[in-house]
Amino acid sequence: MAVHDGHRQRKKEQFRMHGLDAFADHEVLELLLYYAIPRRDTNPVAHRLMERFGSLDGVFSATVEELEEVEGMGKNAATLLALWMPLYRRVRTKPTAKEVILNSTEQAGRYFMDLFFGMRREELYEACLDAKGKLLACCRIAEGGVDAVNINTRRLVENALKCGASAVILAHNHPSGIALPSPDDNTTTLALWDALRAVGIPLIDHIIVADEDYVSLHDNGLLP
Repeated sequence: MAVHDGHRQRKKEQFRMHGLDAFADHEVLELLLYYAIPRRDTNPVAHRLMERFGSLDGVFSATVEELEEVEGMGKNAATLLALWMPLYRRVRTKPTAKEVILNSTEQAGRYFMDLFFGMRREELYEACLDAKGKLLACCRIAEGGVDAVNINTRRLVENALKCGASAVILAHNHPSGIALPSPDDNTTTLALWDALRAVGIPLIDHIIVADEDYVSLHDNGLLP
């Protein structure tokens, strides 16, 4: 038996018996890293990760490249930790047998806050809805730097037509800012509203998300 096997087994049993509530943040990382670092003590690596990124949220938001810079982290370990955020977003936002209904500002806001959780780059999504507000598809339309996205208007319209959408909601994030629309946000939204109106599909809202907050451009009075 390796020197750390007994300790690892105790930690695994601790999780099975009591869940993560019994673990400090660095111990959560220590436990996860067992499955990517099989023969070394992962406790020092977990502490280094917390020191480098400041919190669990910081660790799981880091890129693979940033994680690999931490002493003791190889490609497998970095990939494992980097999977957490996109996996969480997929579980929380992917349509399943249970219908996703986005027929109110509150429902749309919660949905897109989950979708953008932990994202560090600005991205724009298009949610295509049926006449009752049921989500038919949610597609990423554009991605860019922190301050801008490059929008393909033709793709936006084609997605809506392909889905047979009765309405569209747009959403993008402000990773390093507040959930308030810029003048460019307003101008772009009106241009996209006009492009969708030309094919008979209403753009009913544009949600802007920042951290744990969101703003609706419909509620702000920009969209009719």
